Amino acid sequence: MSAIDSLASVEPAARPRRRGGASLRLALLGLALPLGALLVWEIAVRLGWAQGRLMPTPSVVAANLAQLAVSGDLWLHIRTTLLRVGAGFALGVVAGTALGVLAGASALGRALIDPTLQGLRAIPSIAWVPLFILWFGILEASKIALIAVGVAFPVYLGIFGAILAVDRKIIEAGRSFRLEGVALARRILFPAVLPHYVVALRSGLGLGWMFVVAAEFMGASEGLGYLLVDGQQLGKPAQIIGAIFTFAVLGKATDALLVAASAPFLRWQDTLGQTSGEGG
Repeated sequence: MSAIDSLASVEPAARPRRRGGASLRLALLGLALPLGALLVWEIAVRLGWAQGRLMPTPSVVAANLAQLAVSGDLWLHIRTTLLRVGAGFALGVVAGTALGVLAGASALGRALIDPTLQGLRAIPSIAWVPLFILWFGILEASKIALIAVGVAFPVYLGIFGAILAVDRKIIEAGRSFRLEGVALARRILFPAVLPHYVVALRSGLGLGWMFVVAAEFMGASEGLGYLLVDGQQLGKPAQIIGAIFTFAVLGKATDALLVAASAPFLRWQDTLGQTSGEGG
């Protein structure tokens, strides 16, 4: 085997390692801003440049979270919130996807569905709370329904817009190869829509984490939203900030899991984000 052949055989194996190393460096770089801000605030309070009464230092917040973790309360609240977001996200994705496909696939479906959903989308999340309590009661059903509403709209808009944006020439090219019905959808429409659908799922997941706070204000006795209310009523700013921080970590972690789960289906893409090693 020649030297050129040897280099050719090594190159494909080396490229993923370089891309993985670039992704790791970018991930570490992404931590620089929040960690730097936390460090600056810690130093400012310790040196007396700022007061930490209403905005506790990271060390105080960490101590409060550690205390909740040792007692087991933190894990109970995290598990409860995760279950609510997971159930609401699943229902919202199913509803949003079904409605988006129906509206995007035909002009009749678009005329029937889209005006109503666009009107409902403008309703503030908190406005649904009394209605859902009246319909479903104050237990889990009303909370999951509220989260599902928040998730469904961005998923609907994402898949609806993606279907409408599919290039007509691609459809004609597929039909020239005698692709029709399910084969056309699987070979042409699905790959064209999938990148936008993943973005819609990420948007829906983010709104699901936002809506769970409103949901857990509805008389909840467990969940991270309950920690927020409890911290406000008892004057515990460290607990409030700790709950907000936990929301941020869980939101980022679940988004990263969604990106990782969708990555194998998007490996065919040759985009700037793919070549630069960014992982979303």
